[in-house]
Amino acid sequence: MENNQPIIVKRVKRIAGGHHGGAWKIAFADFATAMMAFFLVLWLLSTATPEQKIAIAGYFKDPIGFSESGTPYIIDLGGTPTLAPENTLNPEVKSQPQPDKVTVDAEQVEGMAEMVEKERLELLLQELQNKVEENPQLQKFKDQIMFEITPDGLRIQIVDAENRPMFDSGSARLKPYFEDILLAMADTIKAVPNKISISGHTDAKPYIGTGDFGNWELSANRANAARRALVAGSYPDQQVARVVGYASSALFDREHPFNPVNRRIDIIVLTKKAQRAIEGSQGAEPAPETPPAAPGAAPATPPADPNALPADKEPLPAHELRERLNLFDNPPPKQGEAPKQ
Repeated sequence: MENNQPIIVKRVKRIAGGHHGGAWKIAFADFATAMMAFFLVLWLLSTATPEQKIAIAGYFKDPIGFSESGTPYIIDLGGTPTLAPENTLNPEVKSQPQPDKVTVDAEQVEGMAEMVEKERLELLLQELQNKVEENPQLQKFKDQIMFEITPDGLRIQIVDAENRPMFDSGSARLKPYFEDILLAMADTIKAVPNKISISGHTDAKPYIGTGDFGNWELSANRANAARRALVAGSYPDQQVARVVGYASSALFDREHPFNPVNRRIDIIVLTKKAQRAIEGSQGAEPAPETPPAAPGAAPATPPADPNALPADKEPLPAHELRERLNLFDNPPPKQGEAPKQ
């Protein structure tokens, strides 16, 4: 049986929708702008000071008082916003006078000064370390040069090595390479206004020589020789607060008192507090004033000098006194004995 049913084909005609316009874009842009302004206001409120908030509130309460004040702006970038109370329409809005001076505690000032000084010394330490690393002459002796920040200031320690001593044996004569180290450091150290303290140290080996000359005198002579080298390198002599010898009383290596590192020169770039302690500005009391003598009274007898010689002893001649107190010249060693240090 034949299938004669007709085949029906349905064709769907698609028609594109019409244009709806771009009004939603304008609405979304307005919404985004409003949100940005809202978050900007929140940020300003979180960062504004109480004085600025009072000034902003005063502007919205009385814009006329602000427009006729010293500045037409709500917040003057050149100073603090002020009001004009005589022209204001709101009597409750009053300007708050700002204090002319801010009182700061003396301890706060000293603490801030110490922080600035510490930062300055840390920068000096970094600069000296860079100089040692970059200078080929100093780089050979970097194992003998040590830096550290102490309560008294920046300490620069230059120590002896077994094969590279800083001075001739038993003498205060500087080796040429030690002079180069001090001359190279003088320019950097003088860049800060702080004064310095120079101290000399020896090991525990006793000095073998003549007379009363010993490790105390030798260490003082070596510290003074280091001072002369710094001054020769253009360091101001008036910036030296102290030159002192410690002999072997402050060993670097106490477990090995004969270690060469105990023979060293310490240069301390002093803090202001340590400098005042050295110069004796703290705790110094003025001498009591002598009351005026009554009219017709005999003049008061001056107080006795505690360092004066007894009346029955004659003063020593100048040449003999120099021989007994020859503290800063190295005496020649005895026959058959070589000086040590």
